[in-house]
Amino acid sequence: MHVQEWLETVPPLAIYLLVGLVIGLESLGIPLPGEIILVSSALLASQHGEIDPFVLGACASAGAIIGDSIGYAIGRKGGRPLLAWLGSKFPRHFGEAHIATAERSFQKWGMWAVFFGRFVALLRIFAGPLAGVLRMPYWKFLTANVLGGIVWAGGTTAVIYYVGVVAESWLKRFSWLGLVAAVLVGLTSMLILKRKAKKTQLAHQEPEPVAAGD
Repeated sequence: MHVQEWLETVPPLAIYLLVGLVIGLESLGIPLPGEIILVSSALLASQHGEIDPFVLGACASAGAIIGDSIGYAIGRKGGRPLLAWLGSKFPRHFGEAHIATAERSFQKWGMWAVFFGRFVALLRIFAGPLAGVLRMPYWKFLTANVLGGIVWAGGTTAVIYYVGVVAESWLKRFSWLGLVAAVLVGLTSMLILKRKAKKTQLAHQEPEPVAAGD
């Protein structure tokens, strides 16, 4: 079952909690599909009035900020051994190459790596724990964490919601154009296939040239 189809069976309150929880756990350092859940929920909100996009965006932002903060605390306490343990448990996400890439980003960009890391799947998982491991000053981390969480979660919710509203309105108003286009594409494809089949048949029916002296 598709994620959005499954979400349609869930009450609005549970969707708010689910979005906040999944994004929070992902931000904490657990590889979960937070972005997929958020996008699907925002799209669902654009189609059903029961889901408030403002509440959805707030829950997503809160989950992102709280999850990252917990991840920072865990990373600061666990240090490098924590990254080694995560690498043994989740080699696909916390392998040495991934950790090295994320660490280079942090060393180069500092707190901006936390902010922009929200928009990159790999850094979104690493940001909190790695900032703690690297002992980034908490005020810098918190500033980037709050701003990044609000811009990413709130912005994604707003964009997907309004795109969904516009798309649904457009499809309702011009659905007949889609039908006409589908018919034209079908007829064109059929004519092209028939023409190619006819050419192939004629080529096979052409008599072979008679060799000299026969």
